[in-house]
Amino acid sequence: MAATYDEFGMLRDNAAEVGLAWRGAPPVRRDFVDVGAGHRLSALVWGAGDPELVLLHGGAQNAHTWDTVALALDLPLVAIDLPGHGHSDWREDKAYWPADNAAGLATAIRALAPNARAVVGMSLGGVSAIALAGHAPELVRKLVIVDVTPGVDEEKASPIISFVAGPETFTGFEELLERTIAFNPTRSESSLRRGVLHNAHELPDGRWSWRYDRFQLPEGTTAPDFGALWDEVSRIRVPTMLVRGALSGVVSDDDVAEFRRRLPAVRVELVDGAGHSIQGDRPLELAALIEDFVRP
Repeated sequence: MAATYDEFGMLRDNAAEVGLAWRGAPPVRRDFVDVGAGHRLSALVWGAGDPELVLLHGGAQNAHTWDTVALALDLPLVAIDLPGHGHSDWREDKAYWPADNAAGLATAIRALAPNARAVVGMSLGGVSAIALAGHAPELVRKLVIVDVTPGVDEEKASPIISFVAGPETFTGFEELLERTIAFNPTRSESSLRRGVLHNAHELPDGRWSWRYDRFQLPEGTTAPDFGALWDEVSRIRVPTMLVRGALSGVVSDDDVAEFRRRLPAVRVELVDGAGHSIQGDRPLELAALIEDFVRP
């Protein structure tokens, strides 16, 4: 059975699992921004001060994937649900591509975190952050890309594609959780249980479904193609860090070489023991890298 869902009631468990001291419930709230065309983006706003960071999650995830990182950083920040994810509205055209995401993200960031020192994007959030740097460069003062490059393809992302392409509904919470555990061998069951509670919901008939929409891929294709974003990488003019998971195959050595060719000053870091979702596998290590990189 799934526990009763309390969106902010599991943060103490996040802290305990990685050994963070618990000093009481942090100030965090959910906010919404109208981004046009009748759509809203939702975000978790952490802290009471002017947000210093913007965090963008990966495809088929939501803003809560950053909870432990946010606790470790202990900074005012905003974690945004990408369009079609979490509590953000779904698009009728199902266009969740980086350029489409960037336009809405720019509106949300201007409203919630216009002075943020850095944008951190993981996977789909990472390529969307690259697009954002081209679309609204004034909002991206530093850039952290987590385990993705425009060189990702169907072969590199095959475990992710296989997971996301699975059933859209499940007979119950435990069936959904079992599938999630099977595809995430580097994570604890407790952390995955929290993640599923944030990323799925019960339907009126008792079945469970994910809290995200699916890409509308071009006809005849089976995976997104982000290769055109390499040109955007070449145009980046702000300090940039690429963080790889040592157990992930999403970013290859050739991808790193191409990133360095396009952006010679890029800082590259490898996180041992982490798969694709570094924020879930090694949140303290990722938080430390982000903190060091964005330090004034």
